[in-house]
Amino acid sequence: MTGKLSVNLSNTTPMPLNVQFDCAAGELVALVGPSGSGKTSVLRAIAGLLKTPSLHGRITVENTVGNAVGEKVWFEKTVGSKQHTNLTPQDRRVGLVFQNYALFPHLSAIKNIAISAINTSDTDINDLIHRLGLNGLTHRLPSELSGGQQQRVALARALVRKPSVLLLDEPFSAVDAPSRIQLYRELAHLRQSISTPMVLVTHDLQEARRLADRVVILDKGDALQQGTPEQVFSRPRNARVAELVGIQNHFQGVFVKDADPLGWGKLVWTGGADSVTLEVKLNDSPQLTVVDKNKLSDGARVSWVLAAEYLDITSAGFQGQGSACEQNLPANSVACQFLEVLSLGETSICTLAPLRWGALANVRLTLTLSSAQVRALMDQGNSTVNVNIPPHSIHIMPMRN
Repeated sequence: MTGKLSVNLSNTTPMPLNVQFDCAAGELVALVGPSGSGKTSVLRAIAGLLKTPSLHGRITVENTVGNAVGEKVWFEKTVGSKQHTNLTPQDRRVGLVFQNYALFPHLSAIKNIAISAINTSDTDINDLIHRLGLNGLTHRLPSELSGGQQQRVALARALVRKPSVLLLDEPFSAVDAPSRIQLYRELAHLRQSISTPMVLVTHDLQEARRLADRVVILDKGDALQQGTPEQVFSRPRNARVAELVGIQNHFQGVFVKDADPLGWGKLVWTGGADSVTLEVKLNDSPQLTVVDKNKLSDGARVSWVLAAEYLDITSAGFQGQGSACEQNLPANSVACQFLEVLSLGETSICTLAPLRWGALANVRLTLTLSSAQVRALMDQGNSTVNVNIPPHSIHIMPMRN
């Protein structure tokens, strides 16, 4: 039985790498980042396909036999050492699914699957075909299959050899939306029946949120942050991570210690004018109640992001108190005006401008709201609303000097 995959890699050319992460049995870890961030290079290194003398580090997989847990080293090389371990792709027994399917065009679906079968019974192959919904399609050539069907054949070919690790290189990006949703469902069902570590490369943030247990954010070969999707997408480690995960509501401010002994502080929401004195900012900027984790000094310049899903938008005449769990706190209510509403059917992308605060004259909030909610707010007779910001929706990051 296969256990945890552990990856610790560094490289200089042709792609710099500085990556470390684990993937437990049955877990799906998504590598997320822009083009050129090193996602596919990491996948190729795990598979044993990255041939570069400057690659160093260690790749291991746990193997369980009975009650004994052992560790198999796939790759190990230290700087300056002439001795190293580098198993071939065949000896690593990796299942690899590509974006473009990579099926043999002259072979039927069943022959594409069988070509990877190693000590696999006909019963196991037929069970896999049934699980992936390929009954009745096995004798068709790839050209006779839809994109989603070809991807299921590619997935069956990767799984038929009972891999120690399953690697998925943007496997769903080349299929249409209905096929993609169906493949998501099939992958979810598959994960209930196998305990193989899975590593997914994707540039689609929503796909990573939907499928992954944990995500690793890569940029120029560096692993900037890793954690659950909720941790990474709502609490980025720094401004670059916030940018890479597509957070639109990213602002600047000043953190002010509060005399309140209950662990609350104040965030002075500024417009980014560094030359303005703190005294002026205090008089011309909203002060938001935030959690004080005792990691910031009084008067520290910070950047911060909003988790928009926690915001409460009400009409301007309604004096709300934020979410139910914040009833004993100030509402952090900021009056805003709709500047633009782009309707996308059931949802609308809304641009709002804070009112009444000179320091926020050029600040814009971008929110995705239901179109029905927008219509209800606009039907009140004006375009002004209260944006109620609970303290737990604010994530603060220290700014580098």
